[in-house]
Amino acid sequence: MREWKFYLLLALLLGGGCLSAQAQPIPQPVTLASRFGPKVFPLVHQRMAVPIYVDAQDAEVVGVATEALANDINSITTVKPQTRAATEPLAPYSVIVGTLGHSRLIDQLAAKQAGNIQQLKGQWETFSISVIDRPFGQDGKALVVAGSDRRGTAFGVFELSRRLGVSPWYWWADVTPLHQDNLYLTAGTHLSPSPTVKYRGLFLNDEDWGLQPWAAKNIDQDIKDIGPNTYARLFELLLRLKANLIWPAMHPSTKAFFHYPGNPKVADRYAILVGTSHAEPMLRNNVDEWDEKTMGPFDYFRNKPSVYNYWNQRAQEAGKMEAMYSLGMRGVHDSGMQGARTPKEAAQMLGSVLADQREILRKNVAADVTTVPQVFTAYKEVLDVYDQGLKLPDDVTLVWPDDNYGYISRLSNAEEQRRGGGSGVYYHASYWGRPHDYLWLSSTHPALIREEMMKAHALKTDQLWVMNVGDIKPLEYNVQLFLDMAYAPQPFQESSYVPTHLQQWAQEVFGEEHAAAIRDILWKYYDLAFERRPEFMGWSQTEPTTPTHRTEYNHFYYGDEAQRRLDSYAALEQQVKQLRPKIGAARADAFYQLVYYPVVGASLINQKFLYLDKSYLYARQNRASAADYARWSEQAYASIERETEYHNNQLAGGKWQGMMSMKPRDLPVYKAPVLPTLSPDTSQVWGVAPEGFVTQDSSLLGPGTQPLALPTFVPWGPTSYFIDVFLTGRQAVTWRVKTSNKWLVLSAQQGQLRAGAGQNQQRLQVRINWEKVPKRAASLTGYITFTGAGKPQRVAVRVEGAAEKTLAGFAETNGYISIPATEYSRKVNQPTNHWAVVEGLGHTGRALQAWPLQTTPLAEANHVQAQASVVEYDFSTFTKAAPTIMVTTLPTHPLTRQASMRYGVALDDGPVEVVDFKTVGRSEEWKQNVLRNSARRQVKGQLLAPGRHILKLYLLDPGVVLDHITLDLGGLQPAYSIIPETRRPKTNLPVASPTPQAKPTPTANN
Repeated sequence: MREWKFYLLLALLLGGGCLSAQAQPIPQPVTLASRFGPKVFPLVHQRMAVPIYVDAQDAEVVGVATEALANDINSITTVKPQTRAATEPLAPYSVIVGTLGHSRLIDQLAAKQAGNIQQLKGQWETFSISVIDRPFGQDGKALVVAGSDRRGTAFGVFELSRRLGVSPWYWWADVTPLHQDNLYLTAGTHLSPSPTVKYRGLFLNDEDWGLQPWAAKNIDQDIKDIGPNTYARLFELLLRLKANLIWPAMHPSTKAFFHYPGNPKVADRYAILVGTSHAEPMLRNNVDEWDEKTMGPFDYFRNKPSVYNYWNQRAQEAGKMEAMYSLGMRGVHDSGMQGARTPKEAAQMLGSVLADQREILRKNVAADVTTVPQVFTAYKEVLDVYDQGLKLPDDVTLVWPDDNYGYISRLSNAEEQRRGGGSGVYYHASYWGRPHDYLWLSSTHPALIREEMMKAHALKTDQLWVMNVGDIKPLEYNVQLFLDMAYAPQPFQESSYVPTHLQQWAQEVFGEEHAAAIRDILWKYYDLAFERRPEFMGWSQTEPTTPTHRTEYNHFYYGDEAQRRLDSYAALEQQVKQLRPKIGAARADAFYQLVYYPVVGASLINQKFLYLDKSYLYARQNRASAADYARWSEQAYASIERETEYHNNQLAGGKWQGMMSMKPRDLPVYKAPVLPTLSPDTSQVWGVAPEGFVTQDSSLLGPGTQPLALPTFVPWGPTSYFIDVFLTGRQAVTWRVKTSNKWLVLSAQQGQLRAGAGQNQQRLQVRINWEKVPKRAASLTGYITFTGAGKPQRVAVRVEGAAEKTLAGFAETNGYISIPATEYSRKVNQPTNHWAVVEGLGHTGRALQAWPLQTTPLAEANHVQAQASVVEYDFSTFTKAAPTIMVTTLPTHPLTRQASMRYGVALDDGPVEVVDFKTVGRSEEWKQNVLRNSARRQVKGQLLAPGRHILKLYLLDPGVVLDHITLDLGGLQPAYSIIPETRRPKTNLPVASPTPQAKPTPTANN
């Protein structure tokens, strides 16, 4: 649902008029004139539907859309309107559909200045929807859907369907329309804007495990492949989403698009432009169509005649189609061009290739070759070739790809923005390749998609947006978001709009009652995936493929970082399982596909690996629970299998048989867990492990001279730390605890450990009642003494708080400081640039971006302090140390070839150190950056005395996104996720209620 719909509804309330569907009853008619009020149009009334008039001479897609509209009305009311020829007499109430200049009825209405049809003339893909009184002087009303061109008309028809309550995803996600007995429209007029991006579409890719086997089994059974029936369904979806372009599936599992004559025919029938990917010039699928045995090498240096003829044949075949031609040349399948030893040689050869390709187009497609849509994609090594000075014809669209992980590699500079062909973006929401695939679930954060595509929009990238969507499912919302932005990006320029858009989409699919809850669930799901994609939880890589190993989540510090992630997923699971029975039957299958399966699947794969971690690590501490976590890891894997089996064989009556693979490419991350060998020492019976205790130690289980210790408590730090009490074997133990001071607060004073999962260990939370801590004490140490089975164990608890009143900003906690980038103390802007807050982005949910994007980078780094905007962070230390400053940014790339990825770092009045986190190619640093969605750089600061200090971050290059900062003063422990901030609160926090350790949540079978 687009934002302007709400403005139109508002206009109606204010008397401006619009179109909206209503379901409430109306009075019984008396006469034709008084049957309905002046602002009501009866589309379906008392089992009668008004007829739809279409000119047979109009484009075929207009008839396709009109038939779809009739079916949509039937799906809502069980009454199907008749479709009548434009030559037949109009009924008193009628729907007229047509394209200006191709429909006699529309042209006649335009001549009478009816509605705003005349304003469509000469526009690109625009439409109007209006109710006209007394059309052609006859009594009655006409609902008129008119388009500036054939796609504009189709867009208008499908917009009407959407307003009636038919989702674009009614078929692809089983969003079944809700029944209404009658359909009445509120009369009014709507004129659509032209789409902002001219060509908007999808690239089917990596279809080997989902789309292709599903299509072969279920919808194109005659050819056992992705064919005309599949593409017809896809092209209808594109029209409903106001898109106009397809890059067809092209993997070895799939025959070339042109192999089946029905494919190009159905593309023309639905008015969809056909293009091909960056690796497939001139509408050719090299993987399927180039036979090296009979045609020789795909090498323009050595085999030009064969390659030229190969391209020429396709242009002859496709010459009358509305198509987009990819120019240039790479290897047969996503590889570098053969025959060129250097990028400079490749650039020289590509100049000849481009000239020959355009000559082919001039001969076979259009004498004026500038009228033929053509694109050149600077993907992977092609970017290096382009930078060698390759001269593109001015009318060719220059397409910038992302780096396959959602970060656009580059955009057009001022000179490139002046090119007649403009520029475009090829963007991934699914990918096969190094360092690791993500082909299973939807895991690209909507806030990142918005940031990158609005960055492209700001740099005038408006000719082509195409998204690699893999199998389409389960990327439904990403597709919706991407294409909505391409069509009308204006509201998305506000970063805070994305959650609103997500809620609108959820409301359209599931209704208003559950929309906000579903928005919150999916937003948190994407937050967790941004931290680490589900497909990356094995900490393995591919090309070459490596085995999985333990994650980098810390199980012993920061409140058990791993458990916090598990708890977040457990909460999401609980929410979707509670919500599922509340979803009506008509949308139950949609809820499973769009919400339940991705959330539960992501939770389960996290359980599989994080429980495996705990099994290994707890076995080193001789915990009996190590065996439980091993079993839970196995159960998580089995649950993924069960959920996927339900998705493929029971969901929607088996409609999606073969669509969902839980192990694309059968990579190690998807395999059953390999459990550790467990041989705990059970002789000690029981033990305790305070937060921060990592390795096995004799003092863990018995009395010793040096007690175990928790991290130090400070008023501005974490409000609690945990202590685990556990069995080593099966002997039951009753334990008790005593504290040495009244200011020590524990979540439990006693308990019993028994053999059995969930009973053989207990997590206690330790807190401080600061009201009872002596005010003048600089530091205090208390003790917690555990007794059980005749073996006491002490845990020391140290508190520090006397210096609180002298602190400024963020304060040292156990040897480190953690600062979200947006929580600055001051910001000093220069007239030419500033740090701007971006909502929803990054690991902290807010980030700072260097703005404006259309600006020149700071050329002289030695003038940073005088010329650069700066954000400053006040902080306080207690340790005399030279801190290691780690700045975390998003792993974005330079905006243009003139820019880099620089910022400046300074402490107090010290010198500015310039940091550049730009990466080149597929370096190891880049691999780690995209796997964790962050770029981390360290700066060693000067020696600081204890006290107040200032950290300064300077703006040098536009587009840099600051996320988080840590200062390590000697106590920072490893962590994968962002460490909670250590800001001094304005007031002391109250003592919170004790919270027991979360237990694993069983996964119900379908």
